[in-house]
Amino acid sequence: MTPPLNTTASQWRRTSGWLAVAGLLAFLLADLEITRSSPGHELQRMASGFLSPDFLATDALWRALANTLSFAWQGTALGALLGFLMAMLWHRRAVRSVAACLRAIHELFWGLLLLQITGLSTITGVLAIAIPYAGIFAKVFGEFLEEADPAPGRALPQHTSSLSLFFYARLPLVWRAFRAYGGYRLECALRASAILGFIGLPTIGFHLETAFREGTYDQGAALLYLFFALIFTLRWWLRPALVPLYLIAAIAWAPPLFHGQLDTLVRFVTEDLVPAPLRHGGGTSELLSWLISLWHQQLWPGLWQTVVLGMAALLVTALLSLVLFPLISPLFGNRASRHAGHGLLVVLRTTPEFFLAFFFLILLGPSMLPGIMALALHTGAIVAHLTGRFSETLVLRADAPSGVNRYAWEVLPRVSPNLLAFLLYRWEVIMRETAVLGILGIHTLGFYIDSSVAEFRFDRTALLILATVILNLGVDALSRGLRKRLRLKPGLGV
Repeated sequence: MTPPLNTTASQWRRTSGWLAVAGLLAFLLADLEITRSSPGHELQRMASGFLSPDFLATDALWRALANTLSFAWQGTALGALLGFLMAMLWHRRAVRSVAACLRAIHELFWGLLLLQITGLSTITGVLAIAIPYAGIFAKVFGEFLEEADPAPGRALPQHTSSLSLFFYARLPLVWRAFRAYGGYRLECALRASAILGFIGLPTIGFHLETAFREGTYDQGAALLYLFFALIFTLRWWLRPALVPLYLIAAIAWAPPLFHGQLDTLVRFVTEDLVPAPLRHGGGTSELLSWLISLWHQQLWPGLWQTVVLGMAALLVTALLSLVLFPLISPLFGNRASRHAGHGLLVVLRTTPEFFLAFFFLILLGPSMLPGIMALALHTGAIVAHLTGRFSETLVLRADAPSGVNRYAWEVLPRVSPNLLAFLLYRWEVIMRETAVLGILGIHTLGFYIDSSVAEFRFDRTALLILATVILNLGVDALSRGLRKRLRLKPGLGV
């Protein structure tokens, strides 16, 4: 009997199968208990609040909105500047490694660390966004420059300086892509700025958390609607000519000044982050005992719960993407159904996973279920949107079937490789967000990080954050390896 050919298609089917098995095992191992005694009653109260929002109940509402915008603008601008400088040296391994480490740490984790140095100030919010965004911008800008056409550079005189070559032959080719990505990253920064309110910074997230924790859902709904309005209208108020004015206004509203003391920074780095055994004069044996204890009590449980929740969320994300992408595909439904589908996906992908998880925790109680639902709904909407857009490029035969047969036999086999690529691209993001959901009380790595900060054990904080970096870098490397092996390249940007 002739053995089956080992084709690329068979490889990606095998990879999809193994990922599905891993996700199913994680789902079976996950804590999915609903601990809220009457979720239906709480859902009714939430629905009532969303139907009758109170826009006048929040004190200093417009100040919180202005802070949200200011932190986002300044963080994006500083991150873009630093990322651009790093992208110019993207060919160096050290630069790529630094960028990878910066973007592997979530904005909330940066915020928790910076709070110990700069307190509840503008500079804390700006740097919490700018530092990881510098790594993200460096990666994206560096890849844009690598993929730029080298022909204009070859046309310049032989002794042209590297600086002139960059600004006259390479940068003009990618400037439009830089600008477009900057707009997308600003939208992400608005979401990041909002959730920084959950650790005490005076953005809209601070008031939103307070409103929902106190059960004043009409007030929380009003805040969420204003946040949606801010994001949905971005395409109209974000104009390149107005960017300098917006940035000047952001700095004038909340100047990023450092009000702390230099000795606070020195003490934090040279004492607080040093492992306790070494800080108290212990030796190697004491340090090893401390590490083993931390591994058993926090590192291993946190890593395990993070991986279980993340893999379960990846599986549910894939299933939701398969269900949701036909809602916006021109190959299914009609104009009205597609408009409704677009509206649903926009709301889901605009709402930060952190917000969704917070709502589900209030509704269902503490378990992994709120985290899985939040990650799957947000990421599933993103992947469904990208897959639906990709399906617009498909051309069907005149006698192609309709309905379920069209979906199962005509469309799904042709979009599956791209859908898998989109999922692999988002896998690292899912794991990164999974870790930070611990701040809400889910026992992922973020739970132990938040607890160590509350106990002022910053040596533990540093080691736990390092664990999140290693986990995220490992998932990113595995994802890139699978995409390269399977030759999966999505046709649309993620």
